Amino acid sequence: MNALKKSLQEILRYPSAIIGGVFILVLIGVAIYAVIAIPYQKAIDLWRGGEVVWYRNPKNVPPAWYNWFSIKKQPVSFFINSTQGNYKKVVVPGTNNTTQITLTYSFDYQYDGFPQEMSLYFTTKFASKQPYVTVNWLAPDGRNIRIDNLGVSRSQTFRFSQNQNLLAQMGGTNPMEGLFTYTDPQKPVKGVYQVVVDGTTFEQGSDIDAEFVLYGKVYGIAGTDHMRRDLTVALLWGVPIALIFGLVASMGTSVLTLIIAAFGAWYQGWLDELIQRITGINLVLPFLSILIMIGTFYSRSIWTILGATIALSIFTGSILSYRAIFLQVRESMYIEAARAYGASDMRIIFQYLIPRMIPLLLPALVSAVPSFVFLEATLAVLGLGDPVLPTWGKIIDDAWVNGALYKGYYYWILEPAVLLMITGFAFALLGFALDRVFNPRLRGM
Repeated sequence: MNALKKSLQEILRYPSAIIGGVFILVLIGVAIYAVIAIPYQKAIDLWRGGEVVWYRNPKNVPPAWYNWFSIKKQPVSFFINSTQGNYKKVVVPGTNNTTQITLTYSFDYQYDGFPQEMSLYFTTKFASKQPYVTVNWLAPDGRNIRIDNLGVSRSQTFRFSQNQNLLAQMGGTNPMEGLFTYTDPQKPVKGVYQVVVDGTTFEQGSDIDAEFVLYGKVYGIAGTDHMRRDLTVALLWGVPIALIFGLVASMGTSVLTLIIAAFGAWYQGWLDELIQRITGINLVLPFLSILIMIGTFYSRSIWTILGATIALSIFTGSILSYRAIFLQVRESMYIEAARAYGASDMRIIFQYLIPRMIPLLLPALVSAVPSFVFLEATLAVLGLGDPVLPTWGKIIDDAWVNGALYKGYYYWILEPAVLLMITGFAFALLGFALDRVFNPRLRGM
């Protein structure tokens, strides 16, 4: 305990260790939050659901906090239905089984830009006679525009910008601009707008309801992609996936390399020779090419890739370095003493040889994490990432395939890229400090 306390105090002397440790703790906290707030199956369903799940979101828009840094405030997406927003429904029974239903959606528009789109998602109940509705637009400047009259099915989507009657009324002007402007075609009229749906049903028990969605130019904490998906899901879930892949790969590789080197140095003979031959062969094998082949011809599962990564990373140059040190330790006096009093080979390897290497193992283990995190992201960018999991690399791959940089969607690539850099930076800082503390050649520098 005293040695551990002393080592911790020594580590805390380095600002790089404190900064790196804080970042790592934050990443671990975010990973725990992501797993609790968005359970695994829910995250998968959300990410693979596409527009069916994210129909309320706009396509390819930056985060809402972009408005903090812009003079011109862009509209934020929102929706109004019977459970959220300023919604009012009035039902007036008529004669001959008819019923008059009025749906009113009110919202205060205080933005400098125009929305991307507006839609009404109708859901109706009827036996054989379709309800009939009239959609009206009431602007704060007094304009009352009848947008269209139509019969609605049990489930129907009404998109304002695609309505031919509205396009004709606007005279070629984009409906999203024409509805919000009056005298100045470049400046939306600010104030309270209303969408009023006057409907008529023709059968007893029939009903009309609808959800109004305004698709803005900004959305949420992280923005959206080409499938309307909220990037927050993948950014949050990318944290536990990156940490698990990096830590498991680094720990598995480092520990197995250390154990194999210890066995080879202790037993020597044919076992040591075999380990050296395997290491020599593995050093000339194209590591990334083999992983690409596995992902292409066998499986792109993250667990398959993780297992292959560990297997290919065990017999590397580190095993030669550990072997050289173990050969020196093998001749130490305390090893001779242990053999003299009858200690078994397993006891000597696991209680006398390997513990001597732990101070050198820790910095190498921590410093190796970023390389494996970047490896997983690299495979995803190459199209070989796990097709199910939402990861940082998958976001970058989707952005690249859909031309995010050419279309100006910089947030789409920058957000996961920054998180990758922060993760690598944090582990590199902590590994640098650990190396100075535990490496005798750097101690005191």
